[in-house]
Amino acid sequence: MRLKNCLNPTRRRVNPGAALIVTLVFTAVGLMVLGSVLNWGSNNAGIIERNNEYFKVLSAAEAATERVVAGLVTDYQKDGEAGVNSKLGTYATWVPTSADDPYWANYEFNNATGVSNRTYISRTVDHVYTNVGNQYSGLKGMSSTYRVVSNARALNYPIVGGIKQELQVSTVPVFQFAIFYTVDLEINPGANMQVGGRVHSNHDIYCQPDSATLTFQSDVTACGGIFQTIKPGDPGTGRAQGTVIYATNHTGGNATLTLPIGTNNTPEAVYEILKPPPASETASDPMYANRYYNKADLIILVSNTTVTAKAGSTTIPWQQISNFVNTNITVFNKREDATVRTTQIDVGKLTAWAHTNTTIAGTVGNDNLDSIYVADFRTTNSSTERGVRLTNGAALPPKGLTVASPNPVYIKGHYNAPVAARGTHDTSGTKPASIAADAITILSENWKDQKSTDTVDNRPATATTVNAAFLSGIVPTANGFYSGGVENFPRFLEKWTDVKFTYNGSMVVMFYSQQATSPQGSHTDVYAPPDRDWAFDVNFLDSTRLPPDTPQFRKISRWLWTFMAPNTIN
Repeated sequence: MRLKNCLNPTRRRVNPGAALIVTLVFTAVGLMVLGSVLNWGSNNAGIIERNNEYFKVLSAAEAATERVVAGLVTDYQKDGEAGVNSKLGTYATWVPTSADDPYWANYEFNNATGVSNRTYISRTVDHVYTNVGNQYSGLKGMSSTYRVVSNARALNYPIVGGIKQELQVSTVPVFQFAIFYTVDLEINPGANMQVGGRVHSNHDIYCQPDSATLTFQSDVTACGGIFQTIKPGDPGTGRAQGTVIYATNHTGGNATLTLPIGTNNTPEAVYEILKPPPASETASDPMYANRYYNKADLIILVSNTTVTAKAGSTTIPWQQISNFVNTNITVFNKREDATVRTTQIDVGKLTAWAHTNTTIAGTVGNDNLDSIYVADFRTTNSSTERGVRLTNGAALPPKGLTVASPNPVYIKGHYNAPVAARGTHDTSGTKPASIAADAITILSENWKDQKSTDTVDNRPATATTVNAAFLSGIVPTANGFYSGGVENFPRFLEKWTDVKFTYNGSMVVMFYSQQATSPQGSHTDVYAPPDRDWAFDVNFLDSTRLPPDTPQFRKISRWLWTFMAPNTIN
């Protein structure tokens, strides 16, 4: 008996050719995918290689620009813009070579204008008074901008990279600051005090007003820190903690601002700007250009036996200057506990003399005298000191006046102060003025030499106005004595209780006093503090109204760093 196939009564046969076609299709698709992946990988590796080579040539181009920038920065600090401009052709030849490192044999350089082995450099902005960039925004300086461009190519790879840098070089007048210290700055007033201009210290700033409010209305910067406490060593630990208000920015860790004197900017080094040059110093020495002695229109030197005056190389007879110079006046300084033999300059008579004197006119021109240097070198002992005193200075010469001395300077009475504006902050009628000295002491119009040894109650002051920038020294906090702080930077010898001292100017401390060295508070019966009505003179933000011979910092700011298309400089 046969059994029927009930499970698959109609079996279908598969065509072997169709299966082969399907297999070939899937294989082709797989090969296409694999080819795409391999091609993508190859292209991606090429892109990565190209990018790597591109960044290598950019680094090489940057090295070329950095070499020029480094040389420019060094030369600018040493020789100023004139020194930089004289070397533009030299800078252009500065490209990395195998003599520097064998690595550079793998690259060739050009100046982006088709000249090989050169770096492009040009001055794009020429000597304009404008804002200074970076950390000290808001400051102005006489500035120029330089552009440096380099193209680099690897010898084994056909790709070129370009880098452009621009930097600004500026000379920045120090009197743009309301307060500037190269040393630690202390400001601990016992009465409310407002500071209206920029404040800076190349070291630390210490602020602890005594039960008072200290307000900074503009930026405060320090190269160190800004501390709301007294400086270590200050004996005033009993002061009550006052309030400090910063109306704008206050930042530490800033770059230093230094004078281009060819050496470090220690207080001892900077003090040299007050001294006559040594015989070995030449006009090419950086310090030479920064000495007040070398910049003055009129120089007066006092020794034990003679008084010498000269304008340029011309000697001026004593008979011509004796009308406004007096070397026979002494005063007693209770802070110094010493008798001061002064060289007194009558500013009003000096102005009249300069207006008509043919000798000075032949050197600087009538009414063009704007700076004098006075140095007293007479012998002193433990109870005597030297000093320069300015009197009758309410009106200054037409172009203003800078007085510089390595001695302490005393200002008696109103100075650079038109009658109608005394006791105010209106300086529209003043002349550009500054005083640079070992120390600066204010004597009111009421000061009497014969009472200088009396008790302070017998030395009452009267309201006085002084409009001038001060550059001077301090006696630092040490040995149990407080420096006196900014509030006592101008020194006093009278009873100023409830009497106003009006000051418009800029206070700059760049060194420690070397002659008037008695610490603040080391003697009693010296003075009673004034009602301080002080303000920054905004005239000093105008380059045409700066005091004659204002010291200048050299500041360098990097404005731009960018990639450039090959063969382009803009």
